[in-house]
Amino acid sequence: MSRLPLTKASLSRQKGLLKTYHDVLPSLDLKRRQLGAEREAARRQLEEARARAAAIAAEVGQSCPMLAHERIDLSGLVTIAAVHQVEENLMGTRLPKLEGVDFQVADYGLLTRPFWVDAVVVWLQQALRNQLQLRVAEQRLELLRQAERKVTQRFNLFDKVLIPRTRHNIKKITIYLADAERAAVVNSKIAKRKKQNPSSQNPNPSSLVAA
Repeated sequence: MSRLPLTKASLSRQKGLLKTYHDVLPSLDLKRRQLGAEREAARRQLEEARARAAAIAAEVGQSCPMLAHERIDLSGLVTIAAVHQVEENLMGTRLPKLEGVDFQVADYGLLTRPFWVDAVVVWLQQALRNQLQLRVAEQRLELLRQAERKVTQRFNLFDKVLIPRTRHNIKKITIYLADAERAAVVNSKIAKRKKQNPSSQNPNPSSLVAA
């Protein structure tokens, strides 16, 4: 760390820095709070996606228990044709957002497969869509956590390091300049008395300050 200049120019610069830090701090605090709120919303979305996955599995198990017993090949029945995912900018943080999913359903004969296959098609679409939503929710949550952590670090840097250090510097320079000013006054009075009475001894500096 470079040595702190104990000058009036340095004092003015430190005061300017302190003002800048105080101006930046509220915006960092606001961004930190907003990211925290978005992070909490992403956490809820993730929990909802997990709950939907469990609900779909429970509904399939209850409505179509025969899936576990019927030897019917359902692989390839429903596949994802396209995923429409965009990126949104939230306070400088780029987050994925799922806008839609296109499915491709394989042709299947109504007479060669049981009646409940139609319901399975719907459940598979729901499960696949929810799986994508779950993945996006996990990504959003992690990105928001990282962004919130970085902003919190910057906030703490200003609040707990830069501002206290700058205040200390201002106090240190102010005390030094005040002491230097008092010393200059004393030296000036000593020089003046010596000039008026060259034969006099060095006076007590404290008495000169009082004078």
